Amino acid sequence: MDNVLPALSIFAVAASITPGPNNIMVMASGANFGISRSIPHLCGISAGVFAIIGLIGIGLMAIFDAFPVLQTALKVVSTVYLLWLAWKIARGVPPKASATGAVPLTFFQSAAFQGVNPKIWAMGFSAINLFASDRSIASVVLVAIVFALIGMASNVIWTGMGTVLRHYLHGARLRTFNMGMAVLLVASLYPVLFH
Repeated sequence: MDNVLPALSIFAVAASITPGPNNIMVMASGANFGISRSIPHLCGISAGVFAIIGLIGIGLMAIFDAFPVLQTALKVVSTVYLLWLAWKIARGVPPKASATGAVPLTFFQSAAFQGVNPKIWAMGFSAINLFASDRSIASVVLVAIVFALIGMASNVIWTGMGTVLRHYLHGARLRTFNMGMAVLLVASLYPVLFH
């Protein structure tokens, strides 16, 4: 198992740092709410990633292989939910300017979001196939831990970028930024849905 850790880590960095729903959402959260208010969102992502990859490794992969229609259903649900989130991001306003009291995603909301995040499912299936093909508990847990930790580091970087931008984004610029993040969130569906 020690031999696999460097390759698994490189794979996790490449998969986690690239733009995807989580990174785009935490960058928008950092820009709109700052890093400290985004911490529950960040922690929820890591918990959700760990859970999804663990579930894939201990049996969901076999179920999806046996019933391919479930993969299609997951893609449809994921797409609809991500389009709804993109719409919410596009309409987002900073807390000071919001009459509706906008708030970042909570720990539980962001953990639950991983269940419909197509990038996490694609990464999870690939990682389990490549690095835990024996489906042993130890190898599945290792893959899940590595993805949760490296994903957290990646999400912190993206949130930090959003927080830096926060100082420059006011009024129309923030609305333009949020629209751009919404478009990127929708665009992030392309590689997962049409591979």
